[in-house]
Amino acid sequence: MRTMEKVAYTTFRTAIGHCGLVWNDAGLVAVQLPDRSAAATAACVRRKFPGARRRLATRPVRQARAAIVKSLAGGRDELSAIKLDLSGCSPFHRRVYEITRTISAGETLSYSELAVRAGSPRAARAVGQAMAHNPFPLLVPCHRVLAANGAAGGFSAPGGVGTKFRLLRIEGALAQRELPLGR
Repeated sequence: MRTMEKVAYTTFRTAIGHCGLVWNDAGLVAVQLPDRSAAATAACVRRKFPGARRRLATRPVRQARAAIVKSLAGGRDELSAIKLDLSGCSPFHRRVYEITRTISAGETLSYSELAVRAGSPRAARAVGQAMAHNPFPLLVPCHRVLAANGAAGGFSAPGGVGTKFRLLRIEGALAQRELPLGR
């Protein structure tokens, strides 16, 4: 993760635990999914962004926070319009993240389907790497990307695959496909 000048963060309670948002003047630079406690979530943010300071959320960050809280409580997903700062991402990752943001709540794609949509049909593993390094979980809904056989494929956020399936259950995706329930 790159370090940035003038990076701020906040943590906040959601239905699945305390999340974190990290931002700069260009937009959000990261979302932190819940760790074992609010303090652990904040510590994780500070490890990834050593210069980050806890600040009062700006209006766009407050709006993003409200949309995330609503979405994680099972409300309508309004996350795709939130402005992200993708400047620290490679062009391929940017393209994959932009396409991933178009996957609607309750829907899923496979890594290979996402690779095709990104214009690189043989790049399913590279898509998997992009998902593993996604700094914006929820806003770039990597939990909606599965292995070709419908298996989880992986999830690098705290809680691992169990968190991935929990997010899919919240969105109703598990009602549409036969997916393992996770833990």
